[in-house]
Amino acid sequence: MPILSRRNFLSAGAGFTLLLVLPVRSGRTQSGPPDLPATPNAFIRVGADDTVTVIIKHLEMGQGPYTGLATLVAEEMDADWSQIRAEAAHADDALYRNLAFGVQGTGGSTAIANSYIQMRKAGAAARAMLVAAAAEDWGVPASEITVRAGRLSHPSGREAGFGAFAAAAAGMEVPQDPPLKDPADFVLIGTNVPRLDSAAKSNGTAEFTLDLYREGMLTVVVAHPPAFGATVASWDDAAALKVRGVEMVRQIPSGIAVYARNTFAALKGREALQIEWEEARAERRSTTEMFEDMSGALESARVVEQSGEADALEGAAELLEAEYRFPYLAHAPMEPLDAVIEVKEGRAQLWYGCQFPAIDRPIVAQTLGLGSDAVRINVLFAGGSFGRRAQGDGHFAAEVAHVAQAAGRDGAFKLLWTREDDIRGGYYRPATLHRLRAGLDAEGRIVGWENRIANQSIMAGTALEAFMQNGLDPSSYEGSNDLPYSLGARHIAWARVDSPVPVLWWRSVGHTHTAFAVEVFLDEVLERAGKDPVQGRLELLGPEASRHRAVLEKVADMADWKGRTRDGRGYGVALAKSFGSHVAQIVEVENGGSLPSVTQVWCAIDCGLAVNPDIVRAQMEGGIGYALSAALYGAITLDGTGRVQQSNFDSYRLLRIEEMPQVHVAILPSAEPPTGVGEPGVPPLGPAVANAWRALTGRPVRQLPLAQQPA
Repeated sequence: MPILSRRNFLSAGAGFTLLLVLPVRSGRTQSGPPDLPATPNAFIRVGADDTVTVIIKHLEMGQGPYTGLATLVAEEMDADWSQIRAEAAHADDALYRNLAFGVQGTGGSTAIANSYIQMRKAGAAARAMLVAAAAEDWGVPASEITVRAGRLSHPSGREAGFGAFAAAAAGMEVPQDPPLKDPADFVLIGTNVPRLDSAAKSNGTAEFTLDLYREGMLTVVVAHPPAFGATVASWDDAAALKVRGVEMVRQIPSGIAVYARNTFAALKGREALQIEWEEARAERRSTTEMFEDMSGALESARVVEQSGEADALEGAAELLEAEYRFPYLAHAPMEPLDAVIEVKEGRAQLWYGCQFPAIDRPIVAQTLGLGSDAVRINVLFAGGSFGRRAQGDGHFAAEVAHVAQAAGRDGAFKLLWTREDDIRGGYYRPATLHRLRAGLDAEGRIVGWENRIANQSIMAGTALEAFMQNGLDPSSYEGSNDLPYSLGARHIAWARVDSPVPVLWWRSVGHTHTAFAVEVFLDEVLERAGKDPVQGRLELLGPEASRHRAVLEKVADMADWKGRTRDGRGYGVALAKSFGSHVAQIVEVENGGSLPSVTQVWCAIDCGLAVNPDIVRAQMEGGIGYALSAALYGAITLDGTGRVQQSNFDSYRLLRIEEMPQVHVAILPSAEPPTGVGEPGVPPLGPAVANAWRALTGRPVRQLPLAQQPA
């Protein structure tokens, strides 16, 4: 996804009108704000009880934007953390656009990065308005009023909380460019303030879609085609309608929907359906056949990056080659897709963990034949996503809208996907093939580097196709080009392949496979040249790669790096920059038989200024666990009829708690603006494990997951 320049970013975040109103609810977290006047960038409500409610424009799916964005506001308001509340913004592009995308949405690890200046200015403006209101009431110059821990005070002895002046402040002129604090004066930013969503998620009061019920609501499940690209040929609902609790059955574009008074009845009704499927245009290839076709497509790959002599590899003293295969991966969040929709008197209201309201809202409106202003999306907590809810085609929003439309009447409907629906439902990380070559001269220096990549495009055919560059999808090959290493002549190329299997960004997107291919192949090249993995990488990093160098040196120090093996253990290193952040990791593995047993991971990250270091550490730890699951076990495979062979966690294996290594995280101090943390912990882990496993066993890793590595 494109990121604005820093100058444009600051410009976009500077001009806004602030809204201050009295709250109509109480509570630490809320599922959605009340109706508010249409005022641009309405981020703050100050209550008579001194509470400050920060409206959060990014979906909270576990990565911490409630806490991080609220911290930015609280810092500039000089509020006390105990008075801060967080509440999800409803769908509204004009109010809550992501400054990196231009529309409302959460993704690309941009939540803090795109809002850093914007939310600080919102807090600074609110503070200035409260001070102005107090100065007018007290009859003193505003410059004489100080604010500390949510209290306004004057040398005369007058003192009050924010609530005393909330109503008056709402009528004050909004400063358009309020001054911001010097970072040296930060009190909250850079500290581990408690997360605002943890208590509700721990005591059961947090509201997820599954918790929400509307009067007269029916539960709906959909029978989807068993092969991607198949369609309904005929269907018989007679047996389904005999199931107690089933109210009706309807055909919608994505399959056959069963409406029932409860989930059990809906599922039993779906089981009773008789459906014939038309599979003439369905994907019928096996995974093996798909990789064979990718291999052939590499010959016609389009150039992404070309520098140096085109024939540098042909003149090399030694030529190394390797091919890497990466399977489809499911996101497998704890909460599968679900949503509640209520249609009433020409208006529609939805409740769910919506990651891209800018895409979903117009799709719902168009499907139902309504204007966008007649559709309201209330954004709830999401039980994970990892990219699954950031759908460029808005397919799930369309499905829930079709469910409501097909009912033929007003009402409330809860659409549920089961775990099996989720695992078999597509929208996977694309299966990908990398073919790399590198040339060494007589002294062991790298004189040429080539990487050809084949996979499906995530953006093509979606609302985000406009972000493609001359038909090239940067999310398909990001991380393979613009490398920080001096590798001689470079040739990077990408081949787009097509399939009815729908694909989607998966946590860290293209970096999930490019970092692996680059860092594993580079490790083998360095070994062939007689270089240490850490020192060899450092020698390839130029002066412009100082931040890469810093994290690599830091992680080597943390792990007390002494080489590839010692004391019967293997050690591997990997370095990757993604979403603006620089991350280096070293892993320690023991021989667990057919698979490595990963015992320790050291991780160093430079993510600019860390707004909440504890959340950064948590995201690195979570990313490492998520990536290790994929590296060891993760794979969606298709059989010879195009059917997905996995269905639940028994066949789509995840890391178990006893397999989680000890993780050590160091956050490098930085005065740079914040960059991403939700995804950058993922890319280095897989290659570091593969490098450590090869060091220990001598077996190179050429395909993932390791559980399916050929003997």
